[in-house]
Amino acid sequence: MTPASFSLPEFIAKHVTFRSESMFAADLAAHDGQLRAGIVGKSVLVIGGAGTIGASFIRALLKYEPSRLCVVDISENGLTELTRDLRSTAGQFVPDDFVTYPISFGDPVFERMLAAWGPFDIVAHFAAHKHVRSEKDRYSIEAMLENNVANTAHLLDLLLASPPEHFFCVSTDKAANPANVMGASKKLMEEAVLAYAELLPATTARFANVAFSNGSLPAGFLERIAKGQPLSAPSDVRRYFVSPDESGELCLLACITGEPADIFFPRLEEPKMLTFAAIADALLAELGYEPDRCATEEEARQKAARRDPAATTWPVYYFESDTSGEKPFEEFHTADETVDLQRFAALGVVKATAVRDVAGIRSTVDELHALFAQPELPKEAIVDVLARLVPTFHHVETGKSLDSKM
Repeated sequence: MTPASFSLPEFIAKHVTFRSESMFAADLAAHDGQLRAGIVGKSVLVIGGAGTIGASFIRALLKYEPSRLCVVDISENGLTELTRDLRSTAGQFVPDDFVTYPISFGDPVFERMLAAWGPFDIVAHFAAHKHVRSEKDRYSIEAMLENNVANTAHLLDLLLASPPEHFFCVSTDKAANPANVMGASKKLMEEAVLAYAELLPATTARFANVAFSNGSLPAGFLERIAKGQPLSAPSDVRRYFVSPDESGELCLLACITGEPADIFFPRLEEPKMLTFAAIADALLAELGYEPDRCATEEEARQKAARRDPAATTWPVYYFESDTSGEKPFEEFHTADETVDLQRFAALGVVKATAVRDVAGIRSTVDELHALFAQPELPKEAIVDVLARLVPTFHHVETGKSLDSKM
């Protein structure tokens, strides 16, 4: 259990992002007038608003006092906690017209809600499969592509009847030269955004890892410590990190200040990439422990089970990554993409052009549906189709899944 004096935001600032102030503070100040003009008194729909990034976006957004806020997420418990958190925060603005719905944005009930509550001035979409571990087999991959690609395209179709002033959909750094199905699915989602940007003002953003976000490995460290279990992490995989607050601010800037088809990304320097093992070591040190390095998972489990509560060491198992879809480091844009580094202090913008038009996106979705209608469908066949649809996709297949590790 972590001590009462432990502050996760302070730990993130000191040991993960190495920033005491948001990296987007200057851009937020420079574009304050544009943000206020775009948000004050506006009606907002946030899809996937109970997750870390979606909730952080909402907190960043509410500083500019929209008049209406509707939040949709499949996590009923997450929506409950979001509401309690907003209602319990001193000085937090919450519009009188505020409602949450625990529904899937891909279901017919969402369409009926949209027709009744809409149209919206701002639509921000965060509902996505985000884990590389979700590409186990045809079933998990189908669910990922349905959510990230087909449902997003359908959402954009629904919005064409009454286009919002701003539409934003979150992407990932893994969409640049994707090595896993999740990254390929997000690249196709980006292509949908680019295609529909001809018809409505749509933007997106490629992301660094959000430190201690829901379901992330660092967040799992806190869970393992609370349960007296060992920590486990790859020692060779390096990642960029932003804080939860910065994740919401990045999306807000992209949503409101972006031009149609812009792909935003944070301007982070390679020397600031961290391994997950380094974060685990720093966390243990902050909590007063020294890592007790183990040679195997079983050794780590046994040491944790026998650990004296008064001990000042904590069992850890660090390993070289050998699971499918992992890249040793992440990148935000490819060599052949046009990048604007002049508009913002801490943000870059990929000025991409659509590969497919709207009809082409709909055809791609139809092709994916036909693919998964096949009774026999090995993972390799799906990867081959995705490699054709996304030429920059080069899958890293090892035959091992993250589900086989602690």
